[in-house]
Amino acid sequence: MTSSAHEYDHPVSAAKTAAPGEPSDAQSMPPVPAVLTEGLSLVHGDRVALGDVSIRIEPGQTVALIGPNGSGKSTLMNAIAGLHRPRTGRIEVFGHLPGEVPVAYVFQATHVPAHLPLTVREVVRMGRYRHSGLIGRIGNDGKEIVSRSISRLGLDDLVARQLQELSGGQRQRVLVAQGLASQSDLLMLDEPMTGLDPMARDRIISIIKEEAGAGRTVIFSTHDMSEAHLADQVVLLAGRLIAAGSPTHALADENLARAYKAQLIGAGSHSHGVIDDAHHHDVHHHHEEHGHLH
Repeated sequence: MTSSAHEYDHPVSAAKTAAPGEPSDAQSMPPVPAVLTEGLSLVHGDRVALGDVSIRIEPGQTVALIGPNGSGKSTLMNAIAGLHRPRTGRIEVFGHLPGEVPVAYVFQATHVPAHLPLTVREVVRMGRYRHSGLIGRIGNDGKEIVSRSISRLGLDDLVARQLQELSGGQRQRVLVAQGLASQSDLLMLDEPMTGLDPMARDRIISIIKEEAGAGRTVIFSTHDMSEAHLADQVVLLAGRLIAAGSPTHALADENLARAYKAQLIGAGSHSHGVIDDAHHHDVHHHHEEHGHLH
């Protein structure tokens, strides 16, 4: 990821030597958040895409971003990745400016050219580039990580296939495998389960759970309330921050009413319905019991 300059100051804390028997600063200070934003505003041209967002995401959390089309979900992820410069406010990733810390950012398969003359293995191997460089050797450990990432997504039978030969759902799984191969502490997935069959969807859910269990932070966007209910924290957006917190809190009826101008399928604070967004009628409605991914 390329870093970009920002107009806010990066905080610097002074170290202090603890007296004998007293806890040191390192012991008393809270852990550095995986993502911290304060008063963050992001614009597209002259239009405010997302305004006044203050959230804190802890390491190892699973976080669902949900909201109507154009609510700022992808814009926020772009800013976290260092691809979108804030107009105002503060944003840090593991205590650093965006772009200074490598993150794995998996786009939707529809945003990646399907005609790229690359095999599945070659695409997943690209996830190791931050370790080896574009022309460097990835070594035996790197090869093992690539193979394991391929297997975790059920792609072993497709490794020699060209990306252009695959279905959209298969390409999506390849891109998630590439993200896993990078072994970044922060994994971001842009609507990773949209358009997948139930088995592939369940596999992605398992991957998210496993990554969080390994101590990595996972942020994913979705339009499906059942998927959002699986996360530790939900961030509800509508061009601004509507609510952030537990799924029960963030997806309460009053918050959803503020975020959406459309009706909910199976309305109710415990509904697992897909938001009935006019632009998202193609998203399936799942009927699953919800529980956190941890």
